[in-house]
Amino acid sequence: MGSSVNGGPGGRVSNNGVDKGVDFANYFCTYSFLYHQKEMLCDRVRMDAYYNAVFQNKEQFVGKVVLDVGTGSGILAIWSAQAGAKKVYAVEATKMSEHARELVKANGLEGVVEVIEGTVEDINLPEKVDIIISEWMGYFLLRESMFDSVIVARDRWLKPTGAMYPSHARMWLAPIKTGLGDQRINDYESSTDDWHRFLDETNTYYGVDMSVLTRPFCEEQNKYYLQTSIWNNLHPHQLIGIPGIIKEIDCLTATVEEILNVRANISSSITEEKTRLCGFAGWFDVHFRGSKQSPARLEIELTTAPSENNGTHWGQQVFLLHPTPRVGKGDDVLISFSMDRSKENHRLMEVEFGLEMRHLAGRNPQPIKKKFYIE
Repeated sequence: MGSSVNGGPGGRVSNNGVDKGVDFANYFCTYSFLYHQKEMLCDRVRMDAYYNAVFQNKEQFVGKVVLDVGTGSGILAIWSAQAGAKKVYAVEATKMSEHARELVKANGLEGVVEVIEGTVEDINLPEKVDIIISEWMGYFLLRESMFDSVIVARDRWLKPTGAMYPSHARMWLAPIKTGLGDQRINDYESSTDDWHRFLDETNTYYGVDMSVLTRPFCEEQNKYYLQTSIWNNLHPHQLIGIPGIIKEIDCLTATVEEILNVRANISSSITEEKTRLCGFAGWFDVHFRGSKQSPARLEIELTTAPSENNGTHWGQQVFLLHPTPRVGKGDDVLISFSMDRSKENHRLMEVEFGLEMRHLAGRNPQPIKKKFYIE
């Protein structure tokens, strides 16, 4: 994944009211380091999916004009050229563009691939393109809000008959069992215990009573340990209910307004005998289908679902419940899900769950409401 969302130095304000200089400092700079690019390039699930999407559908690229949004190291642009594209515009917002340019040259493709430093919101191309390729997905798909830039690129530069790679995306949610919740509670309690030791020592040795800060400190730690989602690569056996789709996106027609928030009501039937509902896992998959006018010969899927062997650098977002209600096979968990962009940082997300358990036997517990942060 590269970078190309409403960014760039200079203190300008984008159409969505975000200061571009602040956005560049907070977000884009991460992608200007090779170590971060290497992390993504070592993700074999990610790499194989994009490689196969391009080279198993070479006829879609031969003689075509391609735009790579957020090119990063330039790998997708290089593959597009190797597959037969006659011209590839590789757009990158950071100085990683210099490395991409060198890589293109080292692979003898400087006559085909043109690396452009800038954002798709600001740059201009001399022509419309046949294909937009981009690895824009963040944690739980929409974190980072990079898909905004892909939509801008599509609306500005894609031909009416053009194709998007990937073409479709889905967000999934499922109930899970895990020991992560106990670990987080222990970490939270250790943090607050340490705070009280700090108060005693500061008062004893330095004569300053700082206990007035206890409440905001505990609120801060509570948010970090108990309300912030966790990145994790789960095993399939940790799923205790049937996964449900909470969002489907057609990359060819989606609008920014459509992805500003996600709302879903789903029901998941518990598949495991007598266990605890420790929380939920959220993940995504994307599909490379081409377009109606130019369908892919072979559809490729990239999934970040819990896996026995091949985890991804995205993993899953884990939302932990405290306390953990008891559930059993055949029980239904009714989930009301909402996800919005953070008001403080449009690249981060705020999530709210509303839960109702319907047990096959016994009294149903009170509904649960919980707020989480994806940071």
